[in-house]
Amino acid sequence: MKKAYLDNASTTALRPEVITEITHILSEQYGNPSSTHSFGRSAKVVLETSRKTIASLLNAEAREIIFTSGGTEADNWIIRSVVKDLNVKRIITAKTEHHAVLYAAQAVATEYNVKIDYVNLLPDGKPDTSHLKVLLAEDTPTLVSLMHVNNETGTVIDLHEIGTICRGNKALFHSDTVQSVGKEVIDLTSLPIDFIVASAHKFHGPKGIGFAYVRKNSGLKAMIYGGEQEKGMRAGTEAIHQIAGMTKALEISYKNLEKDKAHVINLRNYLLQQLALVFPEFKLNGSIDEGYNNPSTFYTIVNVMFPLPEEKTAMILFHFDMHGVAVSRGSACQSGSIKPSHVLQELLSEEELKKPSLRISLSHYNTIEDIDLFIKVLKAV
Repeated sequence: MKKAYLDNASTTALRPEVITEITHILSEQYGNPSSTHSFGRSAKVVLETSRKTIASLLNAEAREIIFTSGGTEADNWIIRSVVKDLNVKRIITAKTEHHAVLYAAQAVATEYNVKIDYVNLLPDGKPDTSHLKVLLAEDTPTLVSLMHVNNETGTVIDLHEIGTICRGNKALFHSDTVQSVGKEVIDLTSLPIDFIVASAHKFHGPKGIGFAYVRKNSGLKAMIYGGEQEKGMRAGTEAIHQIAGMTKALEISYKNLEKDKAHVINLRNYLLQQLALVFPEFKLNGSIDEGYNNPSTFYTIVNVMFPLPEEKTAMILFHFDMHGVAVSRGSACQSGSIKPSHVLQELLSEEELKKPSLRISLSHYNTIEDIDLFIKVLKAV
């Protein structure tokens, strides 16, 4: 049976070069990078070269890159440390954030008596900057945490605009950039931002590894205590093979960015054209462009609400899976839940929530044939 993987916002396939790199490091660089003998020194070179490479790709300094197990860990660390160690008394975020941010913020709010304010959202899911400015007018030590690209709808915020507002009000700015690192140019020297996070498996790297960008002299403290690994911020022997694999994936992603982005945009546009033919009344969640010719959402993510009866909502994913098509109704982290998407709950009416919405997320590995198969299966729903 022909299959189509259209769930790349959940995770991505490893590039062959990444598998080769990981295998090479596993077999050749098995020293502990904290050891002083030649085996350890060799592993340390791999570690620090990776750090420098990632920093250069994002126009940051090597000391500002801290390796973590992924975006969730990095989000939790940053949110907890700014409250515990930097005297932040309030967190401003949005109800459409990833649960790694929402739940971490709620936890520290309970533990440290910190206030949480939720910025109002515009119809397309973007934060209302006017409301943000009103919230920031209150003279309270604040962290603003707003994601760059929403993982369910693909709604994009302007990092420079939000960061400038934060700087003007002496607030720290953290952004979950898991969906955009490796898929969009991010220049951390020119951006007024304090913290970002990334997960390798979102840009064709291995699972279980990621990094945080922590602006130098931020004052963040350790998340895990023990040895002096990761500048003393995250104790424990580094997974050199994972770090090298992530670095290789990010290098290739940025090397091929223009070509791969053009390919994915062409696929996205073809998908929207075919949807318009099959279901002309479909709605693109997270976009206010009525013509769908130039959607405002991120180019890899298409979240569509279909004009189908409510009874078809529960079985639609099963139907696609039975025909070899991988899509999702939202975040993979919530795939076991029967609750509607917390993101779509903020954007859609009660009636609209009853209709089936699907997230189709694309990568450079996808083809026109994948889209055709999706449309074929959709017609049979």
